[in-house]
Amino acid sequence: MGNLNDPAQAVAWLRTPQAVRARCNQLFLLAERDALPNFNLHLDAMPATAQYVAQVIRENYPTLQIPYHARWRHFAANGVDRWGQLAATLKGVDADEIARIRFDLCVVSVLLDAGAGAKWAFTEEGRKIARSEGLAVASLHAFRAGLFSGDKAQPLRADAAGLMPLAPNAIAHAFQADDANPLLGLDGRAALMRNLGAALKARPDLFGPQARIGGLYDYLKAQVKGGKLPASAILAAVLEGLGPIWPSRMTLDGVNLGDVWRHRGIVSGDLTSGLVPFHKLSQWLSYSLVEIFEDAGIAVTGLDELTGLPEYRNGGLFIDMGVLSVRHEALLKYPIPVEDEAVVEWRALTVALLDRIADPVRAILGKTAAEMPLARILEGGTWAAGRRIAKEKRPDGGPPLTIASDGTVF
Repeated sequence: MGNLNDPAQAVAWLRTPQAVRARCNQLFLLAERDALPNFNLHLDAMPATAQYVAQVIRENYPTLQIPYHARWRHFAANGVDRWGQLAATLKGVDADEIARIRFDLCVVSVLLDAGAGAKWAFTEEGRKIARSEGLAVASLHAFRAGLFSGDKAQPLRADAAGLMPLAPNAIAHAFQADDANPLLGLDGRAALMRNLGAALKARPDLFGPQARIGGLYDYLKAQVKGGKLPASAILAAVLEGLGPIWPSRMTLDGVNLGDVWRHRGIVSGDLTSGLVPFHKLSQWLSYSLVEIFEDAGIAVTGLDELTGLPEYRNGGLFIDMGVLSVRHEALLKYPIPVEDEAVVEWRALTVALLDRIADPVRAILGKTAAEMPLARILEGGTWAAGRRIAKEKRPDGGPPLTIASDGTVF
């Protein structure tokens, strides 16, 4: 843990999955004592929730061969293997360059994924694809067309030269967004891409002389020992390299902390007092990058050190199944700012509850933690179950709480 009164050590700790778990569990302990201002905890509803998740897993994956909760699933929306189609055009390209291309695609796609809103959809060959899958398909088409590349002769890349000039209208065009098809957080998404370009340019040690996202693959490959790479190393590189891109919400010693928020229930007597880290998009991105390494023959270890993802499908599952209830009905009626303590509580309780539901789900399915890591339970599992019960509960299938986000958190 280090000396958390030292700014550099405090920042380093806040960027670890251990810090995410520690702070989320502190708020969970308050919930167990009925001491949170916004949520009640009902652990007696957990067995039924685990049964529901296990049922969804069995229906989605009858053989229980579940892939990771990663961006690659969304590229296959409606059963179309779009990445496979793109990969088929890369015959003769060496394995390392294919991995770099996948890094380029995956990072921009994940960063553009924050909630689309209920009114937006992407139309592909006459079929509408909404929400995360629609955003994934739209970003893949934009990537294939070279939107993120500064070298039009090499469209399949994402580099500083391609990203830094991106304006909202370019993103709007690529995502078919207009007044009749409104996409939430359009300005925020474009700003995130420009910030990403600047971050690539600022760190040649991470992204290479071409200031390309794929350079991070080479940086991480150099850390492989005995054919193995720790998952925590992937997250650390993502947080180090992409940390500066987030809208500056909170800083510590001049360092942008990203997806870190305040809650008065966290009192630690050091520089991290009051702070609750989540790193949701960065962790989901890390889960997505794991697959690239494994397909390149590199084993990723310690995957369960990463946490469950505090986003509205996982969090919505626990509200809709009655594990969590709001203390104030107003939380269900009005949009809540993303920095509000109610949202911090909801997200923290989601992380803690995902850890606690994993073993009961494994027990029902007869699987060990090694056979079914959290990344598979999220995919099979809690995220899909959260989406399903939302459709059962509400006509638009939206989450139980509405978060006023800038397009860079959820």
